[in-house]
Amino acid sequence: MITAAAQEREHYLNQNYGLKSWLLTKDHKRIGLLYLFTVTLFFFLGGAFATMIRIELLTPTGNFVSSETYNKLFTMHGVAMIFFFLIPSIPATLGNFFLPMMIGARDLAFPRINLLSWYLLVVGGLFSLFAMLAGGVDTGWTFYTPYSTTYSNSWVIATALGIFIAGFSSILTGLNFIVTVHRMRAPGMTWMRMPLFVWSTYATALIQVLGTPVLAVTIILLFCERVFHIGIFDPALGGDPVLFQHLFWFYSHPAVYIMVLPAMGVISEIVSVFSRKPVFGYHFVAFASMAIAVLGFLVWGHHLFVATQSVYAGLVFSFLSYFVAIPSAIKVFNWTATLYKGSISFATPMLYAFGFIGLFTIGGLTGLFVAALGFDVHVTDTYFVVAHFHYIMVGGTIMAYLGGLHYWWPKMTGRMYPEGWARLSALVIFLGFNLTFFPQFILGYLGMPRRYHVYPDEFQVLHVLSTAGASVLAVGYLMPMIYFIWSLRYGAMAPANPWGATGLEWKTPSPPSLHNFDEMPIVTHEAYDYSTVIGEEIQVG
Repeated sequence: MITAAAQEREHYLNQNYGLKSWLLTKDHKRIGLLYLFTVTLFFFLGGAFATMIRIELLTPTGNFVSSETYNKLFTMHGVAMIFFFLIPSIPATLGNFFLPMMIGARDLAFPRINLLSWYLLVVGGLFSLFAMLAGGVDTGWTFYTPYSTTYSNSWVIATALGIFIAGFSSILTGLNFIVTVHRMRAPGMTWMRMPLFVWSTYATALIQVLGTPVLAVTIILLFCERVFHIGIFDPALGGDPVLFQHLFWFYSHPAVYIMVLPAMGVISEIVSVFSRKPVFGYHFVAFASMAIAVLGFLVWGHHLFVATQSVYAGLVFSFLSYFVAIPSAIKVFNWTATLYKGSISFATPMLYAFGFIGLFTIGGLTGLFVAALGFDVHVTDTYFVVAHFHYIMVGGTIMAYLGGLHYWWPKMTGRMYPEGWARLSALVIFLGFNLTFFPQFILGYLGMPRRYHVYPDEFQVLHVLSTAGASVLAVGYLMPMIYFIWSLRYGAMAPANPWGATGLEWKTPSPPSLHNFDEMPIVTHEAYDYSTVIGEEIQVG
């Protein structure tokens, strides 16, 4: 279907035809599209579970599904969205497609390993999908012990095995990115000339390689206790359930930055292009990405403020949680300073960037709330945490992911999308998101626990608002899928550089040739030097 959008010249889409050519491809661009197809399936699967959750919460008595089914719905929603969409979304799709092109490389360092990483994600996804179809899992996406190791009768092992296998996909992708950035930059592409998307993806790769093995070990220990009854986490067997939380969050909090750091890189690219200015404080933004990657490993304990952790440990983790907010604040400040007195274009990618900045700021500021010991005791395991998490992950990562798709779609497919519909979808998503999740801050502060499907009558109005917002949000998410597919056949042909951007990926035709560059590019200017694109054709709106 995408090949119908291709121009007659030879490029990566029409180089070879047939299913076999895609399933055995070693081209990073085609693998990026395979990832795009895979994560989109899991996105809508997780969205379907979320829809059922919101329907159940329309009424205080919860008469849509049973308690057992509800527990499985929110667990499978979390598993599908976090492990099979949010974590691989930007690195594996946009990162795979564009990181080599942005540094002037012909491909990633290890093309076969790149293809293997996609197959590992698919195999892991199939295990988890089997568990969902066979009866589901009801432990919550965090798999807290000893319930997950001893008492749950659902498909814990199959789901955990799927996540375990998918973790190796993440590790191999991160390894590929690190080696590629170190060894395959074009002549003149120094570290301080790299686009900020490359910096953020590189920092993400470090977290993937260093953090994901901890999750793998944790899953192995869970398996050993559940199958062989070895006392690791179960107090009845001499284990410690808090140990599981330490191990799980040592990976899972850095995993938040696996989702958000690439999103920040996307926003840096978009803000610069559509304000026609270099990113303010380029060096600070680049090093902030590395600081987030390092500091992200030091704050896992703020998830354990009410889990028998000592007061002194809580104080340390509270301080570190405030400290890790500084690099994120630097980025938001520098994006705002970039916009100041810029020649701003309100194209669709820029609308998503504005949405990201606003929603991520709210999510970050409420993160400071839950980093405060006293306040966290009050809102732990309430809808306040649900809202905070979704403002970061959905309001942040998915807004940036959609912004990046709209920004690079002309390069990926050689076709433009309908700008009017795209702008409308950005607006619908922004409004639907806020209507869905802002009431949940109020619900949590008032004491509504998360994961409950039966609640007091006084909470119903806020839940109805949240469900109405989820309906609007679902429409907003469906719109891009429809007009993206439409554009593959009917969209206007895209020029090589429709936005007047400066990156090396825009020096190639749309869509790119098989090996990206006919000749090795030589970089002679700094990133975001717009004097190099004066006079090029620009198509905005």
